[in-house]
Amino acid sequence: MVYFTMALALFADDDYEEVAARLAGTLQWWGSGVDGWEPPTSGGLTQARQRLGVEPLITVFEQVAVPVAEPLTRGAFLAGWRLMAIDGFEWDAPDTPANAEVFGYAAGSEGRSAFPKVRVVTISECGSHAMIDAAIGERGQAKAGSEQALARLLYPRAEGDWLLIADRNFYNFTDWQAAQASGTQLLWRAKSNLRLPQLRRFGDGSYLSVLINSAIQGKKRRHQIHHAASHGLPLDPSEASVVRVVEYTVPDRAEADKPELIRLITTLTDPADAPAQALAQTYHERWEHEGTIDELTTHQLNRPELRSKTPAGVIQEIEGLLLAHYMVRTLMFEVAQREGVAPRRISFTATLKILRCRLPEVPRSKSGQRRWWEDLLTEIGEAKLEPRRDRINPRVIKRKMSKWLKKRAGHCKPEQPSMPFRDAILIL
Repeated sequence: MVYFTMALALFADDDYEEVAARLAGTLQWWGSGVDGWEPPTSGGLTQARQRLGVEPLITVFEQVAVPVAEPLTRGAFLAGWRLMAIDGFEWDAPDTPANAEVFGYAAGSEGRSAFPKVRVVTISECGSHAMIDAAIGERGQAKAGSEQALARLLYPRAEGDWLLIADRNFYNFTDWQAAQASGTQLLWRAKSNLRLPQLRRFGDGSYLSVLINSAIQGKKRRHQIHHAASHGLPLDPSEASVVRVVEYTVPDRAEADKPELIRLITTLTDPADAPAQALAQTYHERWEHEGTIDELTTHQLNRPELRSKTPAGVIQEIEGLLLAHYMVRTLMFEVAQREGVAPRRISFTATLKILRCRLPEVPRSKSGQRRWWEDLLTEIGEAKLEPRRDRINPRVIKRKMSKWLKKRAGHCKPEQPSMPFRDAILIL
């Protein structure tokens, strides 16, 4: 059933029976070829998913999802630190009372969202797009499962050889300290109103500063700044933290006459370890995580909302999607290694299409399976993308207008006809 849940994530357009039939030919553990065997019914598969529960999927993902990039993988490291990014996204869940109670709706200017929203925060490897950790939100969590609250569940699991990249939505003093306590290095964007006193200027344009707990004000705050400037470390980590600041603009990419100021804060306080120019370039590797999210939510799921009508089923389905995405990405990494190109040069959508066609064709014999595997890698290796062009696009969306009224609670379970259609016709 774990494989079946992963198969649901790969064949998102198919119903249960179709997915089971595809899986039967691939794994050969459904009883294919046995006299009198019939595929399980949709109801039987639903009950089997319920018996499986959530924990096995979570356990499998935690055991298998690890970074895959190697030291020579292009775009995967900066001075020995593995580039990792954290960010969140939302999925629509079926509009059932159980899902609404656990996950809740998103509030908006026109009222609540049409479907319950499931927020997910993930950490992925920038160089390979492999998602290696995730937290799924529920209404009972702080701030209804906000990105910051879910990220706090992930920080303790960060590794010491990482450089964790995050956008400005994730910074607050407490979370910065929690992430730093894991031993990982940090490169986060800071909001423009964050007070960053300049303590020492470096030759590369960056400067040393100090983050101070927002609860500390007045004389005590000034004392912390003076202490950091005069004596450096140690500082009480619950009150202050020394950081390096990199400020820059990208005029060539600006959408307006005035380029946006970008402020980065990092635990890499020595410019010899990572110059300001390298850190500025590295921060934009965070967009690789945005591409990873698009792979998962748009191309792999390929449907407007999740299919599970219960909260446990939703979480199980998401874990299956994460497992399936990791499987696809590790396969693409192996192909990229064989072809001598960066993993980003292999097409994710093409790999998905090839897998969806090839998986039901796995031969029974070991020799046939080896040939099938080599042919699969070769076919995926032919799906190379051209090197990326330098380009920008505005962050805008164009929504389709509709003449229909928005669905409200009063539209559910309308009064049903009292007579057959032919008897209801009234000729005027």
